[in-house]
Amino acid sequence: MDNHNTHLSHIKRGYLNTDFSFFSLEDTQAMQIESHYHDFNKIVIFISGQVTYCIEGTAYKLRPWDILLINRNTIHKPVIDATSPYRRMIIWFQPSFLQKYTNPNYDLLTCFELADRHKCNLLRMTPEMLTMIQSLLFQINGACQNRSFGDELLRSSLFLQFLVYLNRMALEIKKDAAPAGMESDETIGKILYYIDNHVAEDLSIERLASLFFLSKYHLMRKFKHHTGYSIHNYVLQKRLINASQFLRAGQSATAACLESGFHDYANFTRAFKKTYGLTPTQYQKLPEYE
Repeated sequence: MDNHNTHLSHIKRGYLNTDFSFFSLEDTQAMQIESHYHDFNKIVIFISGQVTYCIEGTAYKLRPWDILLINRNTIHKPVIDATSPYRRMIIWFQPSFLQKYTNPNYDLLTCFELADRHKCNLLRMTPEMLTMIQSLLFQINGACQNRSFGDELLRSSLFLQFLVYLNRMALEIKKDAAPAGMESDETIGKILYYIDNHVAEDLSIERLASLFFLSKYHLMRKFKHHTGYSIHNYVLQKRLINASQFLRAGQSATAACLESGFHDYANFTRAFKKTYGLTPTQYQKLPEYE
């Protein structure tokens, strides 16, 4: 599981072996969590502390009971001020878990799709909604600790209720209404979008600087400031994410290498194993939930 109190060398953090998992966490000591991603969806419910959450180049200065929606393979990290305890609830879940509850009238992943489309991962509740959500979360927490008749069904039903309310909140947000405390850079946003959509092409610093009319050194400083990454490492991780998806879809390791923008198979295998702890071929054989 993702140990939030331990520094990990791998950027891919945490493994989910069930439909969803719930954590109630508190940290009182200084800690540094590197930028990372998961191959499942994540919901962060911030309770207290001094935390700025960085998600794909956008920073969110969190207020108590803010909710963050983080899609699978989205690079993110919290920046934590250790002067006050950092308390939060976290939910991990497999998107496939919701497929059986989706129909033409509603899709419980809509709130995550809107977060990506509008480049805003933050939900901020009204006082009325807060009371309802707090009650649901406390019930989910209690159900996750209780192992008695129907416990799995109870946990799932409460989680589904929670997602219904998250979607209602997301659908009520006006498209251009940026919440207070959200900070992003338009140029960096465009560069991230370009990288995501041209991941197999030339994404050298020189090429990106030319495309976006920036000096190479200004681009490097600006990118690092807003994402916490060097351009090289960000592109590398995006290519590895793409490669993992190609492998899961049944492509050969060689095809995944080339389709993801790697031109040297040995370098690809080395980078993949460093991040995932497995060779591409070993990763391809993992069960669905790992």
